[in-house]
Amino acid sequence: MAKLGFLGLGLMGYPMARNLLRAGHQVALWSNTASKAKQLASEEKGAAVCDSPKQAAEQSDFIFLCVGDTKMSEDVILGANGVIEGAKPGTVVADASTISPSASREIGKKLAAKNIQFLDVPCTGSTPGATGGTLTFMIGGDESVFFKTKPFLENMGKQFYYCGGPGAGLEAKLTQNLILSNILQAFNEGIVLSTKAGVDPELMIEILNNSAAKSGLISYKAPFIFKRDFTTNFSTKWMHKDVGLALDSAQEKGVPLPLTSLTRQMFQAAISEGYGELDMCSTIQVLEHWAGVEVHGK
Repeated sequence: MAKLGFLGLGLMGYPMARNLLRAGHQVALWSNTASKAKQLASEEKGAAVCDSPKQAAEQSDFIFLCVGDTKMSEDVILGANGVIEGAKPGTVVADASTISPSASREIGKKLAAKNIQFLDVPCTGSTPGATGGTLTFMIGGDESVFFKTKPFLENMGKQFYYCGGPGAGLEAKLTQNLILSNILQAFNEGIVLSTKAGVDPELMIEILNNSAAKSGLISYKAPFIFKRDFTTNFSTKWMHKDVGLALDSAQEKGVPLPLTSLTRQMFQAAISEGYGELDMCSTIQVLEHWAGVEVHGK
């Protein structure tokens, strides 16, 4: 039984922390919404509710976190009553948040000055993967620290890719989300066009699924669109954030991303229309409104 900490209990973090508890570990919990930590502690054995990240760190040898953006991660780890104030030398901090790679590297340097080890371990699989413990992790940092941490990651995921030094896991995650967002935008445009032209949407997805245009993302998301079910698995606002981080990284490296720039603007349009908290497949509604057509199944 290990002494672990988990910080951030949102759509992803809550089931991730629950899987650590169900594996038999002691887990110190903290969430910005305290009621979530109390709820999880009431459901599972081995949980301790903490008032701050510092308090959770004081009780843990390995600390995991999954929060919404770069500032949240910086505040939780480096801020007042943060992890850095409570963690013992030799503690491992593994950040599963999707944040700026350059900011993550700076966090790692500041922790290293206190002899605290740090990994970036962003994950993919959305809420169903977090719930089922089938997430895919992309890891950046010292490889020996990754192998030391992997047994606990295995309670939350099934596939692990060591990508390189600090920030490398995040660069891989942002690349993946860049591609996913562009695929979704292409599908939105195509299915709105074919529907407007009178082609049955369910027939169109069958054609796509039996062609070189087949996409796992679209095969999964299309049925939700056809049902007009935009319940959040991965929200529009968080994909918009991730695409922005990819553009920032590209600017730092001098890499042009013209298509991705336009896709981000379409996600911004969806947020402006009020779809920010909904699943990212809700972005199709922007084009539907413009085109005067709705994509739905029979």
